[in-house]
Amino acid sequence: MRIIDTQRSGNCWKVRLLASFLGIDLQRATLSIDRGDLRSAEFINSAPMKKVPVLELDDGSRLSESGAILFYLARGTPWWPEDAKQQAQTLAWMAFEQEQHMPPLSRLRLHLALRKDLTAEAAQARRWLHESNAALSIFEAHLATGRRWVCTDTEPSIADVALYPYTRMSTMGGIDLDVYPHVEEWVARIEELAGYQALFPGRPDMNLSSLELTSKLFSI
Repeated sequence: MRIIDTQRSGNCWKVRLLASFLGIDLQRATLSIDRGDLRSAEFINSAPMKKVPVLELDDGSRLSESGAILFYLARGTPWWPEDAKQQAQTLAWMAFEQEQHMPPLSRLRLHLALRKDLTAEAAQARRWLHESNAALSIFEAHLATGRRWVCTDTEPSIADVALYPYTRMSTMGGIDLDVYPHVEEWVARIEELAGYQALFPGRPDMNLSSLELTSKLFSI
């Protein structure tokens, strides 16, 4: 299998992270946002939904959307619970991540740390900050009930993988994670799991990087 991705995308990181936990050796076709690769005809023609990540299967078919890819990879493994109630809870938290959690957190990171085209004082940035803290407060309260993982007490699921990247990178957008101690402890637990892969593999010091390692890029 092969993933078409970009280096700094949290959604792409989710897929690589789960694959690493599962011991799946994904080939990578890593594109450059800075170079404009996602606007190229080559990418647009290869991506079913015109965005990364794209998982290319051994038969040549391609899957889009990080949540769908996580489900595909997790089937038949402990990362996808067998219990129907826990499956529903997993889907609920993945929906929460996409609808309430990721949008404001990713936009703060994008505009304050990557593009640097807004300041923290901008009205839009303040709205995203409020929305981000609201989502993290929900997540903190959930974990404060004594849960080690999002949907079970015993082992993580793909909901944990889905929530991890943009939580981990939230400080790039001005979020103070110190006020969410249970979330911080959960982040540490994720990073202690066997197979954990940093945003830049082998370089956990670059989890909060705003750079691209151009020497690592290759086309699809």
